[in-house]
Amino acid sequence: MGPYSEEKQFQRATSIKRLLDDNPDMDPLYRAIWKKHLMNLALNETTYNYRVKNIYSNLRREIISWEQ
Repeated sequence: MGPYSEEKQFQRATSIKRLLDDNPDMDPLYRAIWKKHLMNLALNETTYNYRVKNIYSNLRREIISWEQ
């Protein structure tokens, strides 16, 4: 995830919209998933940064033991 870009979010929205429009016979489950992705795109930098922070602050590093 990089810095917020209004242009990148617009490209993402356009791509998803095209996917939905070009595939009228798409399985309803997949259509619902893609519609949800479209509706959940961050529309401003504050929302985007909040989501990025939330994702990365909830990740936990797994400790790998080399001993067995």
